[in-house]
Amino acid sequence: MAGPLRRASTFCLLLVLALMARATWLAVAEADGYTSNPANARITIDRYAQPLGNILVGGQPVTGSVPTEGPLAFKRSYTDGPLYASLTGYTSQAYGSNQLESIFADLLDGSDPRLTGPVEALTDPLTRSRPAGGDVVTTIDPAVQRAGWAALGGRQGAAVAIDPATGRILGLVSTPSYDPSGITGRSKADERAWQALSADSGKAMVNGALRATYAPGSTFKLVVAAAALESGLYPNVDTPTASPNPYTLPGTRTVLTNENAAAPCANATLRTALEYSCNNVFAKAAADLGEAKLSAQAAKFGFNLEKLDTPVRAATSVYPAGMEPSQVALTGIGQFSVTATPLQMALVSAAVANDGVLMTPSTVSKLTDHSGRTVQEFAPAELGRVMSAQTAKQLQSAMVSVVTDGTGKAAAIPGLTVGGKTGTAQHGVDNSGLPYAWFTSWADDGKGHRIAVAAVVLNGSTDRDEITGGGLAGPVAKAMTAAYLKR
Repeated sequence: MAGPLRRASTFCLLLVLALMARATWLAVAEADGYTSNPANARITIDRYAQPLGNILVGGQPVTGSVPTEGPLAFKRSYTDGPLYASLTGYTSQAYGSNQLESIFADLLDGSDPRLTGPVEALTDPLTRSRPAGGDVVTTIDPAVQRAGWAALGGRQGAAVAIDPATGRILGLVSTPSYDPSGITGRSKADERAWQALSADSGKAMVNGALRATYAPGSTFKLVVAAAALESGLYPNVDTPTASPNPYTLPGTRTVLTNENAAAPCANATLRTALEYSCNNVFAKAAADLGEAKLSAQAAKFGFNLEKLDTPVRAATSVYPAGMEPSQVALTGIGQFSVTATPLQMALVSAAVANDGVLMTPSTVSKLTDHSGRTVQEFAPAELGRVMSAQTAKQLQSAMVSVVTDGTGKAAAIPGLTVGGKTGTAQHGVDNSGLPYAWFTSWADDGKGHRIAVAAVVLNGSTDRDEITGGGLAGPVAKAMTAAYLKR
């Protein structure tokens, strides 16, 4: 009898050891997998067990937390939600999070290990508590943000304002927008709000400033002008060009005309061609430069860059490849398959204003813990040199002429030096869609402060003849510029 008992005891002991080994393996080797599994309800319960940290604009929180009933103690709330949704994104108990709320989720909910100081490191394992959530300090200037929002006036569009010297984004506006507060909980009202936003094909939730691309139209002529000067096609902006008016696209019988038939566009200088937005000059320059040179110059400005993080990743602005000569010519006026985000066109003006150096765009200056101690700082970083300082000075001068003597007069601001470029971009099958109205600019107050802005208005008027970049998008850029430099 002793033998069977001994064998049974040994077998039971082995089972216990196997169970202990398996438990140890789960607790150590696979702990992270279970902890991060979305199906683990404990993750959501822990995340909302205490108030989240905040996203700050101008030193003030534009987010908050409010108590709720049930297993989730708190939910997210927003101040001026529609105004800042393009910056913050949303965080929801039911639908997850995006944008800054998602990128810095660990910091905001207190689970970021950098929030644990020496005292917390000793006490937290004993109390099983996590530190208070940290804060995300943004670069957004509330006056600039509000000015852009008011100037868009409910029309569909977007605008971006940047400090050219640092790359810090001062304004990030996208309309239509939505209030993230309406989808932060798990109630029937939250569900209905989410369904309504989803039925809108996400239009209100699309970040039009960073995540949507449009044909840039004549604002792209700045890129062509930079390429023409950098390549030596023309020595300066005041040299007459060899540009017949009208211009026939290479290899075709298609004649390209200008919006203003009376404009002095025949063999015009680059300065005059920018003032009057002469299609013939820039289509001819694009054809003369060729795809390779134009693509290289566009890439320096940020086109075709797949990973441009602000830290929210921007959609890729595209300069196409594999084109026929006639198609290359059309890219010279920002048409064919050229696409750009408003951020990208703001970067074009920023590089011009910063004497040819492009800074990495960013909406976040630093991360802090709940007490204000800096956890991480985001210092200005150079993205690259786009053009020589001499070329940048030439373009600065020509862009000022656009505002003083050309199509951008509506953007002039007394007491400031303002340079700009208008654009009206055709789109849709056979250009059937209403044109996009663009304006990109920079301004200097003479005291060491500069700002670069790009704005696009998508539905400014049902009358095609009333859609112009200077008339619709120019006032948006002007308002944001004045809010920053005319305090």
